This record gives sequence, structure tokens and C-alpha cells, in this order.
Amino acid sequence: MLSVVSCGSRNSSNSSGYAITTVSYYANKFNGKKTASGETYKHSKMTGAHKSLSFGTRVEIVNVDNDKSVIIVVNDRGPLRSSREFDLSQGAFKKIADLNDGVVKIKYKILK
Repeated sequence: MLSVVSCGSRNSSNSSGYAITTVSYYANKFNGKKTASGETYKHSKMTGAHKSLSFGTRVEIVNVDNDKSVIIVVNDRGPLRSSREFDLSQGAFKKIADLNDGVVKIKYKILK
């Protein structure tokens, strides 16, 4: 008999190469402010924040509830919430969900 025991984590991955987490988006007060990469944050850009991925890294983000996807470029550091891997620009978030949703469950894959 084979027994498998697993400990849960906020992120999991599956055989398709995607990891699962939750994301939210930047508040209005950040529009026009400098990001950690030195770029000016704009709601309309397809960008996001991650704690450690290199600036310029491209990431596919897919909403697991509706299968809508967007490709973002990492240009900032964050999010501050440990339960999330990314904070998205409002423009990127709106491609996959309604802003009123606030936080959504996603799967993501690093494209480079």
C-alpha cells in the first residue's frame, strides 16, 4: 500500500506548469507613482508586482473561474500580503476579472 502525505501551501503547481495563488490590483493612489524598477506606474499598462522575479519577466496570469488570461511584465515589488504572489495593474486585472471582485484565484506560468 502506498500512502502520500502532503502539506498545503498558498501556492501549488500542477503538471501543466502552472502555480495557483490569488491576486489583487493597485489602488488608485499609485497611478503616476514610480515603481521599484523606476518606471512610472500606469493603470492601463499590463504590469504587476512580485516579491522576487526579475524586472521584465513576463508572466501569464489566468483566472481559474472564467479562464480569461493576460500576460503581464513584472516592474515592481510586492505584494505586501503574504497570501498573494502578484499585485496587478488595474488594466491587467480588468482583462481577467471585474475590479469589484477585489481578489481572485489565478493560475500563473512564468514565460520569461
